[in-house]
Amino acid sequence: MFLFFFEYFYIPIMKYTRILLKLSGEALLGKKEFGIDSDILEQYAMEIKRAVDTGVQIAIVIGGGNIFRGVQGVQGGLVDRAQGDYMGMLATVINAMALQGALERYGLKTRLLSAIKMEQICEPFIRRRAIRHLEKGRVVIFGAGTGNPYFTTDTAASLRAVEIEADVILKGTRVDGVYTADPEKDPLAEKFDTISFTEVYKRGLNVMDLTAITLCQENNLPIIVFDMNRIGNLAELLAGKQVGTLVASS
Repeated sequence: MFLFFFEYFYIPIMKYTRILLKLSGEALLGKKEFGIDSDILEQYAMEIKRAVDTGVQIAIVIGGGNIFRGVQGVQGGLVDRAQGDYMGMLATVINAMALQGALERYGLKTRLLSAIKMEQICEPFIRRRAIRHLEKGRVVIFGAGTGNPYFTTDTAASLRAVEIEADVILKGTRVDGVYTADPEKDPLAEKFDTISFTEVYKRGLNVMDLTAITLCQENNLPIIVFDMNRIGNLAELLAGKQVGTLVASS
């Protein structure tokens, strides 16, 4: 009877205590050409809920490319780079609010912290406050990038991960890891199980932008690139299974 009791209440030991989950705005498109696919949003919320239930502390940075990308605005002659980047930051807040609503429908406690002050809808980013929210079991969503133009949400994710002392950055994409080339265009592309930051530089692989990679390398912060759209991947990764590609110091 004791064994039965033990097995019934067994909780797997998680490999990580605190993570930074980086999600792309484009992933929220799903089957749409613009905006947010409610099915994808619901799926992400479900996956994050499963991860939170294991006791792992989760912070999230989400991009805004499904709504607006500063680079596109510049290339189209719409605005200058700084203005375009600020517009992109506002797009990330829209996505963050949508994700926050989805998570709360699953009963999760959340906090949205913005690098740009928007008191009516989110808290300003304060490092100690963010850490305290995580310690209390709340999911913390970081919006508005770094609050500065000329920086991507990849860099924002790396910066926030370092600031909150995360164990790892989990970059959720629509591919299952890092390849020698784009697997959607090159059928001969080979996947890496692990790769060093130095090798990423040498090969010019599109893992994150160079500023983000450098920040992670300097702070010995590993990155795992994985397919967020495959149900169960996030939970398996947190349990220590080989999922995606690990990018770390050699």
